[in-house]
Amino acid sequence: MRAVAISRPGGPEVLVPVTRPLPEPGPGEVRLRLAYAGVNRPDALQRAGAYAPPPGASDLPGLEGAGTIDALGPGVTGLNAGDEVCALLPGGGYAEYALAPAAHCLPVPDGLTLAQAAALPETFFTVWSNVFDRGRLRAGERFLVHGGASGIGTTAIQLAAALGARVFATAGGEARARACESLGAERGIDRHAEDFETILTEQGGADLILDMVGGPYLPRNLRALADDGRLVQIAFLQGPKSEIDLNQVMRRRLTVTGSTLRPQSVAQKARIAADLRREVWPLLASGRIRPVMDAEFPLEEAAEAHRRLESNAVVGKIVLRIA
Repeated sequence: MRAVAISRPGGPEVLVPVTRPLPEPGPGEVRLRLAYAGVNRPDALQRAGAYAPPPGASDLPGLEGAGTIDALGPGVTGLNAGDEVCALLPGGGYAEYALAPAAHCLPVPDGLTLAQAAALPETFFTVWSNVFDRGRLRAGERFLVHGGASGIGTTAIQLAAALGARVFATAGGEARARACESLGAERGIDRHAEDFETILTEQGGADLILDMVGGPYLPRNLRALADDGRLVQIAFLQGPKSEIDLNQVMRRRLTVTGSTLRPQSVAQKARIAADLRREVWPLLASGRIRPVMDAEFPLEEAAEAHRRLESNAVVGKIVLRIA
């Protein structure tokens, strides 16, 4: 099969076309013939040598995709060869074929193309588990998402707004801030020209903040929270370390938590998939929310896709066209 591999840790240029044997599904797994694969920040981290695949996972990048089930492993029920699905992958998405746990496969929502479906799993699994499960966001609460124009951000804005929250979003540049508002944010905040702390404090503080910046944002996030507010950390693009005022955490009863998706167990991710199918897939099928698509590249141009990803000009998701 055709694939794109990481030849060595480095920049986008280390992504090279290769030929690999077809993977064979094990117990509880399916093999997908992929039509499209999503491109995400963890792929770039893996490419740079900063995010190793978990034991047993493919060394190829790619954590989500959509296509047709090609083969079933032992013990798989409820799915059949020929079914069109999108899936959260443990790795291996930059290829014509990839393996996925059957429990991490979801039907392509009515009205969506395979390209759009390939852009769903990584961001929707991440947002649902962190914003609504870990973060406990409720209707009427004030929710701030950083990186609002990213794949995570555009997903979080739409889901939170659809479920009744008041959404605020930071983004780089006025045009991207306005794009956040077009997706349902009450206020898009241009991080180059505006101070999110001041804006949220004037609103009474955020009940929940979803952050992927880390580093210097941590103390600013805590100051922007309302009393009893929650901060959920899902990445640290500006560094994993910072200082916080524990007196503020204690006095104002703040909660600081976080998670990463890839290391979680098959069973944990299966529970997220079941929640999405029940709570979110009807919203996609009805058209109330849609993945925001930024760009599409052929598989062999994965390096260009990564350059686009790291340009900080993206609004929504990038996918690789494989079929």
